[in-house]
Amino acid sequence: MASTEVALGERHLAGCLALSKSAHWNQNEADWRLMLGFGRGWGIELEDGTLAASTLVLPYGKGIAWIAMVLVLPQHRRKGYASRLLRVALQDLENRGQIPILDATPDGREVYRQEGFKDSWGFKRFSLSKAFAGQGRARPIVDSDWPSILDLDRKAFGANREVVLRNLAQRVPQAALISDSGFVLAREGREAAQIGPLVARDERGARELLAAALRQVKPPVVLDLLDSREETRMWLEERGFALQRPFMRMVHTTGRAAAPGDASLVHCPAGPELG
Repeated sequence: MASTEVALGERHLAGCLALSKSAHWNQNEADWRLMLGFGRGWGIELEDGTLAASTLVLPYGKGIAWIAMVLVLPQHRRKGYASRLLRVALQDLENRGQIPILDATPDGREVYRQEGFKDSWGFKRFSLSKAFAGQGRARPIVDSDWPSILDLDRKAFGANREVVLRNLAQRVPQAALISDSGFVLAREGREAAQIGPLVARDERGARELLAAALRQVKPPVVLDLLDSREETRMWLEERGFALQRPFMRMVHTTGRAAAPGDASLVHCPAGPELG
């Protein structure tokens, strides 16, 4: 069957959702609308209109961009679609002078290495299927908090992602929380609620924020935790969280040697597709 490379837009939403569902990823329509709204995407469309593959780039300022949603329908894998679209994305970012960054699954990690990406730091996804019973200290985010939130997040992440943070804060507002240590956001997903990002100045403060947010979302819930957060990992496991899978943050070698930002402030990323 013939295939055509297309620029992704709103008319592809159903196909995009089918792609993430086929991979058992958690993105829902709101996630795809967010990413397509401020990012750029390419797909492989078949003669019958099926969207067989996708790749997105999400620009964060002028310096960096996230590569996300590199997906192929199971029945159309091993046809070179993912590599083809990844190279389109890399060329687009090279033309714009933006450094490509991504969060790789174990299956994708070796592929990305072959395309010029290097490991930076790892994190793991944990899931909880029951209601969280703990307590935490935090308060709801209000409008006057945004300057300090954006300043802290810019230091942690290494770029301005205001459009993402404000979108997530509206998605599950009861879990958009702040404390003297930092802030946490959450969103609903196709299969589970997701906590993140969680940015905080210390690990104890991060756990307080995490506990407060977990009280506000219904299970099942997932979160991504940096490998360096050993105390918080044990805290999660004591409360019934189970390990799902690892990820690796990778940076293309045409740019800097390590991921931007200050990882000492990052506890939970926003998710592999958002950084």
